[in-house]
Amino acid sequence: MLSAPLLEWQSSGDYFVYRGHQVFHKTEGKGSPLLLIHGFPSASWDWSPVWSALKDKHRLITADMLGFGLSDKPKDFAYSISIQADLFEMLMSIQKVESVHILAHDYGDTVAQELLARHNAGQLSFHIESITFLNGGLFPETHKPLLVQKLLMSPLGGIISRMMTLQKFTANFQRICSDTMTVEDIHLLWALLVWNDGQAVMPKLICYMKERRQYRSRWVGALQKTDVPLHLIDGLIDPISGEHLVQRFKALVPKGRVTELSGVGHYPQVESPEAVIQAYFYGLAEEARRSTAK
Repeated sequence: MLSAPLLEWQSSGDYFVYRGHQVFHKTEGKGSPLLLIHGFPSASWDWSPVWSALKDKHRLITADMLGFGLSDKPKDFAYSISIQADLFEMLMSIQKVESVHILAHDYGDTVAQELLARHNAGQLSFHIESITFLNGGLFPETHKPLLVQKLLMSPLGGIISRMMTLQKFTANFQRICSDTMTVEDIHLLWALLVWNDGQAVMPKLICYMKERRQYRSRWVGALQKTDVPLHLIDGLIDPISGEHLVQRFKALVPKGRVTELSGVGHYPQVESPEAVIQAYFYGLAEEARRSTAK
């Protein structure tokens, strides 16, 4: 049974059919479209702490990707980053969006990189105005997964996913996030994970970490070769993609903008939503000033 906050989130959205499966999505607000792409192993609910502030200036569009949150979680499905990118292309078509800003996190960063690679090649069905990344594995060589993530990718993945409990899930999140990520927040993420037997598909979903290595040239190259404004907002104390990610981003994507959030971990939008909002809008304003000055 979903708790009241999650039922409210669900009731405020809708579903569309993608590859024969139901996908939850939510749209609200006015202004320039902003696509919000969530991370692993969570869902679009991650954006709820920043939703109200963003919808005042943007038409917000988000979805629970296939295998996540309130969407279907088929067990016999070949999950991939490309398939999730296709999902967002379909959603943009349904919403009749021709141009969009993107705010992405974690797994969603990689989906955004695939969309950017298509955009750079002139193969995307919509235009990307800008991309803002939150903590995630933009560069596989600097990504430091937790032990449980490594085990999920191993032949023991099915067993590990079934052995996972709320207590273990909470302990893992407390390792990667600051104290401002409350137990209540973590319990909501757990409820979304186990909804529709989501634990069963985790070993398939987490193969995105292998894809990051396989397609590194394409996805890192997309960051380096684009004219789309890029902005990294990063929680520095995140052991998975914290300060070490910032240093790598500065080295490989020198044209990109960086905002460093001290005392913040892997989920900046939940741990420090005000700081993320401030950094996001400041980045857009600075990019607008830069474009005007050219």
